[in-house]
Amino acid sequence: MKGSWIQRWFGRGWLSLGYCFLYLPIVVLVVFSFNESRQDMVWSGFSLRWYAELVKDSEILSGFGLSLRIAVLTACSSVLLGTFVAFVLDRYRRFPGRTLFSGMASAPLVMPEVIIGLSLLLMLVSVQKVFGFPERGLTTIWIGHTLLGMAYAAVVVQSRLQEMSKSLEEAAMDLGCKPFQVFFLVTLPNIKQALASAWLLTFTLSLDDVVLSAFLSGPGSSTMPLVIFSRARLGLDPRVNAVAAITILVVSIGVIASSIYLARAERLRQKQIAAAFKGDAD
Repeated sequence: MKGSWIQRWFGRGWLSLGYCFLYLPIVVLVVFSFNESRQDMVWSGFSLRWYAELVKDSEILSGFGLSLRIAVLTACSSVLLGTFVAFVLDRYRRFPGRTLFSGMASAPLVMPEVIIGLSLLLMLVSVQKVFGFPERGLTTIWIGHTLLGMAYAAVVVQSRLQEMSKSLEEAAMDLGCKPFQVFFLVTLPNIKQALASAWLLTFTLSLDDVVLSAFLSGPGSSTMPLVIFSRARLGLDPRVNAVAAITILVVSIGVIASSIYLARAERLRQKQIAAAFKGDAD
């Protein structure tokens, strides 16, 4: 009894330390975004001064807007391409070049971002010299983020496809559905939770990416992480705390809303499965 009590409290203690290590710096950042003083670690009173200053800072606002646009585009394209990659790898076990295709699809997960960014930069500069497109900016950053996000989305969706019972698709085809109808009417509804998770993951990865954005950005197209990084090198700027707090709020709202949606969808799916088994039994 005593040993189990010690183990329980030891585990809780390590868990608490882990949470403090991960989230205490974020809490401190949010708290000091309301600090009147310009010195971050000197509290001089509650104030919304830096949020008011942030409204006047066109560079940060422009970078924040650009980051949001790129993140939304990246999340959508990554989920779309990653879903097709995951579907091919899970449903088609044998085809010429499968090993190469699988390796290339997962390569961005283990490849250093510096190498990815440099190789993309060289390729896009060569393409621009030949065709005059694309200019370095939103499009090139989007391409780079999609390359990385697609690999993450494929892993998330493929894990859900592996858990999904293939008997549902086989039953639909036995009833006369064509392959594309099975995919859109049976497969997609069953993996929509994985799609939502992959969308949030790739959105977050794109929103805070620095390395790829640094290689692929051009004049006048600095994303929010690049702006924050450049200012942090010159000294702490309280307006950075304010924009970070707003970003945390936006991401938190998205995660909470998604969690509620996924939980409700899972409960609804379990009810439908139970109702189907009950109908079969009757």
